[in-house]
Amino acid sequence: MAAPNDVQIVTIPKDSADQNQCNLSVVPEVEEFDYSKRAQWLRAAVLGANDGLVSIASLMMGVGAVKDDVKVMILTGFAGLFAGACSMAIGEFVSVYSQLDIEVAQMKREKRMVENDEEDVEKEKLPNPFQAALASALAFSLGAIVPLLAAAFIADYKVRLAVVVVATTAALVGFGGVGAVLGEDEGGEVLW
Repeated sequence: MAAPNDVQIVTIPKDSADQNQCNLSVVPEVEEFDYSKRAQWLRAAVLGANDGLVSIASLMMGVGAVKDDVKVMILTGFAGLFAGACSMAIGEFVSVYSQLDIEVAQMKREKRMVENDEEDVEKEKLPNPFQAALASALAFSLGAIVPLLAAAFIADYKVRLAVVVVATTAALVGFGGVGAVLGEDEGGEVLW
């Protein structure tokens, strides 16, 4: 006997001599992936990476346009990386935690949390503020590293500024492509 969630496929032979024989095969039910969970951290990661990339590149180019000292430019970039990563993590945490509060209050109003089984399923679907904050801070740092590495090994300040612009542009295209690929479901539809 098959389990309640399994599908039975019965093959009926065409030949009248074989009509008493039937082949039973069990095909397990395919679990669907919940893309909404991935959309939460993906949004935080893409926005964090783009913000880190553009913010630090702009900060470094502004300092580099005024002062041609590579040490000052790199130090400014690292200070911006640290401050920006902290800011993004805190902002994302507060934002997602507010969303979590709203969803929990809505669930209580609708009395969905009455049965323990349903409570566990519903809690799994809730956003995780710690995960979103970590994704945002790490992504900001990843984005910020690109202009820092691009500028670190170039002595001439005019060439250094041009390299930062080119590296930032290429990284924006790359981050956009990665976000687009990760943001699609199996059917090719964009999640966010």
